[in-house]
Amino acid sequence: MLGVLVNTGTVILGSIIGLLLKKGIPERVSRAVMSVIGLCTLIIGVSGALQSSNIIVIILSLVVGTVVGTLLKIEDGINKLTISVERKFKKEGGNSIAEGLVTGTLLFCVGAMTITGAFYSANGDHSVYYTKSVLDLISSCVLASTLGIGVLFSSVALFIIQAGLVLLAGVLQGIMTAQLIAVTCATGGVIIIGLGLNLIGVTKFKIADMLPSFLVVPGAYYLAILLGI
Repeated sequence: MLGVLVNTGTVILGSIIGLLLKKGIPERVSRAVMSVIGLCTLIIGVSGALQSSNIIVIILSLVVGTVVGTLLKIEDGINKLTISVERKFKKEGGNSIAEGLVTGTLLFCVGAMTITGAFYSANGDHSVYYTKSVLDLISSCVLASTLGIGVLFSSVALFIIQAGLVLLAGVLQGIMTAQLIAVTCATGGVIIIGLGLNLIGVTKFKIADMLPSFLVVPGAYYLAILLGI
């Protein structure tokens, strides 16, 4: 759980710094920082994608998982929920707590690094969450400076979600081989690459629709073994 605690702590720290600097960060600086975060995310994604050479399983998992996610309209559902909460909040005439909470939760929790990092942390390797912590520290600072204290509250959701995933990964680890974990992380690496491209404004991939790919990996992996691929 050390990686989860560090990640949660950095979001809290970044949010506090952002609140202290509220409205003090020019928009052009915020855009520049987000671009750098996108480039760093690309590097992380490429590194993760190279952890397995089983390209057939990776492709099959991504294709099937994305089809499932698209049919379920996962990203559209998240966007509608976000808009609904924001509209309800604004109707009640409050500040930006709800908007910051929802935006922060989505940015920090709905991503491949969150899931991939859980498998690493369950195995005692917190490097993914440590790297994610650096990115989230900067992101939370920028977000809190514009969206307010709601971003700080999103740290609670971050802890609950990531801690739950680490516990689940620990249970699954006993039935997952090193090769299966590697191909799972590699699949996550490809998704992270897509996230990085989105952050720098090159593409507009619906990343949330790709997340079911993680559930497809085990089946694709054992199917490949059965077929001798």
